[in-house]
Amino acid sequence: MSNTQIKLAQRPVGLPTADTFNIEKNPIPVPAEGEVLLKTKFISLDPAMRGWMNDARSYIPPVGIGEVMRAGTVSEVVESKHGKYRVGDILVGNAGVQEYITTDGRGYHSVDPKLAPLPVFLGTLGMPGFTGYFGLMRIGEPKAGETVLVSGAAGAVGSIVGQIAKIKGCRVVGIAGGKAKCDYIVNELGFDAAIDYKAGNLRADMKAACPKGIDVYFDNVGGEILDLALTRLNMHARIIICGAISQYNNTTPVKGPANYLSLLVSRAKMQGMVVFDYAKDYGIAAQEMAGWMQEGKLKSREDVYEGIENFHETFLRLFSGEKMGKLVLKV
Repeated sequence: MSNTQIKLAQRPVGLPTADTFNIEKNPIPVPAEGEVLLKTKFISLDPAMRGWMNDARSYIPPVGIGEVMRAGTVSEVVESKHGKYRVGDILVGNAGVQEYITTDGRGYHSVDPKLAPLPVFLGTLGMPGFTGYFGLMRIGEPKAGETVLVSGAAGAVGSIVGQIAKIKGCRVVGIAGGKAKCDYIVNELGFDAAIDYKAGNLRADMKAACPKGIDVYFDNVGGEILDLALTRLNMHARIIICGAISQYNNTTPVKGPANYLSLLVSRAKMQGMVVFDYAKDYGIAAQEMAGWMQEGKLKSREDVYEGIENFHETFLRLFSGEKMGKLVLKV
């Protein structure tokens, strides 16, 4: 037996290619006193990982060349020399794209596998779910009757944002790519309307779907869609900048919003958010969202693929749109 690890071999320019990563097989580490040995069960694949590959100033240091690729994980304790954790415990943390890791437990928390299937702890009850919850609730501050527009609406974060906005009594419009995703967010998740950015006229479709303007815009994509949303803002609108997946693999400079003066005219605010800033309140979000799930108000969908050796091709599904909901790799 060995420890399969995916390491960053070089910094990608544009879309990561297969040679961006090395697959290594190394000895399984041995836990020291006060540590546990974790076996990875599921790996979270997130757009933010693309940014972590760049050697650039950000909210978190970049992954170093030769280091295991950073990723959120659900793992099982298979050996314990730790007073708190026992063999069989399930821990959520950032073990990276590898089969085994030893840790003293800092940065990890245990979850009850009886509450939900394990991949849910990487999605709705994990970082993407918390991102949607805190971005919408703390920055968006939705009020009943307002119009909330969400881009990347069929994804792990956007799907949660839209559902929470509906729970809060808002009219919710989602932007997604293709008929299947648009049907999914309306028919299964309860969005009031969907805009297919791959079909028709985005400007006209946004105007038709948001006839009374936009009060809250939750942005996961950036680029042209953000720029158009700025033209539809109501007075005192709130824009949450969560991500910009349309720009992550650019080989040219990032395209910023040309219509930013709409913020002045509408006295609106546009604020960036990183979920780690709300870490002390994760428990609040988890408890409330778990309650909504039990009540049937909040649906969770995970798109699970298998095999750590398939990391690269599975990761690319984030950018091709070939996935629905939360993208997860089963080890």
